[in-house]
Formats: sequence, structure tokens, C-alpha cells
Amino acid sequence: MITLEVLTGERAGQSFELDLPVLTVGRAPGNQVVLGDFHLSGEHGQIFREDDRYIYRDLKSTNGSRVQRGERQISLDDGSLETILNDGDELQLGDPTQPVKIRCRVKIEDGGRGEQEIIAKRDLSELPEVTGKIERDPARAAALYNVSKKLGRRGLDLAAVFEGLGEAIFELAPKATHVAIDLADEPDGRLNTVYAKAKGLPAGERFPISRAVVRRVTRDKAAVLVSNAKAEIGTESVMRADIVSSIGVPLWDGDAIRGVIHCDNRGSGILLEADLDMVTAVGVLATLAIENARLVQRLRLAEEKLRGEVKYLKGREEKRRFSDIIGESKAMGGIFRQLEKVIDTRATVCIEGETGTGKEVIASAIHYQGKRREKLFVAQNCAAVPENLLESELFGHKKGAFTGADHDKKGLFEIADGGTLFLDEIGEMSLNLQAKLLRVLQEGEIRPVGATASKSVDVRIICATNRSLEKEVEKGAFRQDLFYRLRVFPIMLPPLRERREDVPLLVEHFLKKYTVEMNKPVAGVTPEALDQLGAYSWPGNIRELENEVQRLVIQCDNEGFITPDLLAPSVRKVEGLLGRVAPKKGTLKDMMEEVERWLLVEALRDHGGNKTKTAETLGITREGLHKKLAKYGM
Repeated sequence: MITLEVLTGERAGQSFELDLPVLTVGRAPGNQVVLGDFHLSGEHGQIFREDDRYIYRDLKSTNGSRVQRGERQISLDDGSLETILNDGDELQLGDPTQPVKIRCRVKIEDGGRGEQEIIAKRDLSELPEVTGKIERDPARAAALYNVSKKLGRRGLDLAAVFEGLGEAIFELAPKATHVAIDLADEPDGRLNTVYAKAKGLPAGERFPISRAVVRRVTRDKAAVLVSNAKAEIGTESVMRADIVSSIGVPLWDGDAIRGVIHCDNRGSGILLEADLDMVTAVGVLATLAIENARLVQRLRLAEEKLRGEVKYLKGREEKRRFSDIIGESKAMGGIFRQLEKVIDTRATVCIEGETGTGKEVIASAIHYQGKRREKLFVAQNCAAVPENLLESELFGHKKGAFTGADHDKKGLFEIADGGTLFLDEIGEMSLNLQAKLLRVLQEGEIRPVGATASKSVDVRIICATNRSLEKEVEKGAFRQDLFYRLRVFPIMLPPLRERREDVPLLVEHFLKKYTVEMNKPVAGVTPEALDQLGAYSWPGNIRELENEVQRLVIQCDNEGFITPDLLAPSVRKVEGLLGRVAPKKGTLKDMMEEVERWLLVEALRDHGGNKTKTAETLGITREGLHKKLAKYGM
């Protein structure tokens, strides 16, 4: 019994309860289910019962059919015109954008066909008996031996193995006219036809296939022989395919079935028990050959994927060259000189600087300009991962080391072997992990979580921090011995406010980047806007400047100029600075002192009178601040 509930379309809300072996759906009045929607074909599809299943077949309709099964959609096109209907499946017929949707309610009652359908069976326990019977017959044993040699020469190419199996079955069961191989999908175990061959038909030409015997094989977990398929099975698919007799043989993996070989005679010959024995023996050979070929295929795909990922990562990172570090200021000139000295050494580099100053860009430049450029540059932000996960990320883990560790995992040290590991925000690392990192630096070995043995690695460490590691050592938050190991060659990146002459170069660089990325031409930046960008203090440094330029490109009209009114309010604050100070006319010394006094007042107000923070902001010592305050009687 099948019930069809129409969910959308002209007959939405109606149900059809049918207990017919075959029924059709479409616009024509002669259908058992008549749907008047204009985008359906006259006879759009057919539903028929085969053994204990209902099957939907698209009758080559104009706008096609689809079956929605949970989140998965099965499209019925020229490659596959039919599919089994499960209880709860949703048929979607006609126009893909506004299909007629029909929910299927399937209830199967045993039709009463007994074991008379099957005249011979071979279950797993009988395999030794089958092979022994063949071994006692010299002619059949020799034939099977020759077939096994031919299969061995097919190698590990999956398509070649399938072709070899087809040839073997035609050779060992000469009355077979059609052969098909079904294999189980990895996710859900559903059997799908992966190979089909017919005598006298060109390779690849399709022919109708009955799955009645395949379902019996998987249900009974045995090889089966049906000598008179039309009389003993009599399903619509058997009649349509004109099958005289049929054999189905499982591909065993232990006591599980990973696939089925089925062969038919579609002429006048009848397949016999001797044919069943030979095809069963071929099935034993086939399982190992297919699984080996599938394993090699998966390994090749994984290798290709890995090779592609490595190529992508290298290609992406190799774009970060020395020339991409923007800056001609005196401060950046000093950085370039430091980089030239340290690039080709093994020294551990510690890059210090405020957030957004470009520490990772400097680290990648050291890697890609050095001798390790052919290996990977791997970056990890130590502040972005919890301590228990960071240990696994860095050192890897063994299967079963902790809850959720269902497979071995390589750590970043092992992945970066021969290359460079960049540890950003190293000051956030826990003391426990600091001790393990120190061991790697001292001995060149790592031990994955849950492992009993260590592994040697050759990794150059570059670390970065926006904190003062010296102060962290004084507070006991950072190990002193690790501090000395990491700070072999320190590089201090200047904040953007200390290299203001580089702002126009950086603006030009980011402008080119985002106009290309957004495919939006911008005429340029007006001198007034550029002056204000240069005068701003950029507390977020280069990252903040990049975000500002990106926002400006979005706001600017095509072919237009970036003007002061488009700048962020925080940047525009500098516009009226001189107006707010308004020094009275006088000598240069008097006017400069008035501006300095105003700046001191503003800085103290910003920090609520905190002189230590005020001095840090102004870039002077606390003693220097006291002198200036005393000078102005403040």
C-alpha cells in the first residue's frame, strides 16, 4: 500500500491511497493519479512495486523529477531515471522552482512469495565447500586459476578491476549475457551500481537492470540463483529487462556485505548451480581486489588534495615577500637592516610591537627570504586556543589520549618540520606549556599528547608579543629560562604614529589592493584627506589604517576622490586641532609653549589625572612630565 499526499499544486490537500502493482502520475486523464498542473508531462512518472519496495521512475518528462529524502535531494535525469521510495520521501515533480510536492507514505505487507523464488543458495559458511568442489574439478579449477592471474595483472586501478571481473564472469559462466556490480556508499551503506556490461553492447551503453535479486542477496546474506526469473520473481523490472535467469553473489567483508555481483541471462539459456559456484568463487577474489583498488583510489585522492592544499598554502604565503613590507621611514630602515642579518641564521626571533603593527608579515618575510622557504610557514595564535587544545595543536595527540581523540593527529611542530613555526601572542601561553616549549627548544624533540615516545623535529621558532616579556618574567607569569631562549634576536616594530611618513605609502598600497579586489576604480585621495590620515595617531596601527582605507573605497563613488568628509569621525578629530588650541599671536617660542601646555592639559584629562599613563601616551618619562608641569605651574 502506498499513500500519496499532494502538498502543493492544483490538487494540494488531496490524498491517493493505492494498492496497485503499477500506477502512473501526470496530466493525462488515463493516469491513476491525475495532476492538472501545466508544467507536468502527460505521463510524468510511474510508481511500481517490486518485491518489498516501491520504486518511482521518471518517464523522461519535460521538466524532470526529484526525490527529497531528509536533507538529501535525488535528481532523476538521463543517468538515473528511477529510485526506491522510502516512507516519508517527498516527490518533487515538474518545474524545479515551483514543483508539485507529494509526500509518500509506504506500507509493505508480505506478499506471500516464499522460498520458491530461489532454487539455490550459498551462505558464508558454505564458501569452503564451494571452493573445495571447484578444486576437485581440474577443468574448473584451471579456469578459476587463469581468471585470478588475469585479475592480478589488472593492478590497482578500480575501473580496470571492474572490467576484469566482468570478463571473468563471462568466461566462467558463459551463459551469462549481462553483468553488474553494486558497491556500498561510504556514508549510508546504500548499494549503487558502479559497473554494468552486456555481451554485444558497446562499453558504457546502458540497459535496464533489475534489483530484485540484489535485495534478496542482502536480505538473506547469501549467494542466490533464480533459474526461471519470469515465473519465480515476475516483477515489472524482470519483465521489462526480459531476464530469463539470474545469479546474485555478495562481496563479503567478514560477515558484512560490501557489494553484490549480479549476472543475468537475457536470451534462452538458463544459469545453473555450477555457474553459481563459479561466480561465488569469483566474488571471493573480487572483494579483496576491489577493496585494495578503492583504498589506493582514496589514498590518491587524499594525496592530490594534500598536494593541492600545500601548493595553495605555499602560493598564498610566498606572496608575502620583503618587497611587500611597506615603509621608507628611518624606523623601517632599521627593521630592514635587522632582517637582512637574521634571515639566514637559525636564531630564534622575538618580534615585539603593538597590536596591528604587522608582526606576522615580518615573520613570514624572514621565512620566505631564508633557506627554509621550500618548507611550510605555520602560524598559531596562542591566545586564540584554550590551553588543553593548544597543547594538542602544537604537539599533536594519539588516538584515545582524551575524550574526542578518535584518531592520531599531527601537531604544528611536526607539520612545520624543516620550516618555520610562528607563535603569535606567546605571552598568553600557560606556564605548563612554556615548560614543554622549552624542552623542544633545548632538545629538538616533541612528545604528542598520550604518546610514550618522542619525535625529533627541525623547526625554526619565531614568536611575537604585544606585551613586555621582561615585565611578565618579573611578575612570574613567564619563565625566565624560556625568555632567554626565545629572545635571542629581538625585533621591536615601531607603532604607526612613530613612522607617520609611511602613511601615504601604506594608503596607496591598500587603495590599490581594495580597488582591484572590489573591481571599483577610485581616482585617488585628496591632499586634505591625506594630511588628516597622516596626522591621526592610529592606535590600531597598520590594521586600523587598512580597515579605514577599505571602508573609504566602499564609500567612495566610482572614479571619485576620497575627501575629508568620508573619513571616520575619529580620524576627522584632528581637523580642528589648531582651531581648538588657537595660540595667541606672538613669538614662535610663546606660541609653541601655549600649544604644549594645551596638549598637557588634554592628555591629563584623557587619563583622569594619571601621570604615569599620561607620560606613556606622550612618550616621555614621568620625571620629564613633572618638569613640564612645574614649568607651566600645573
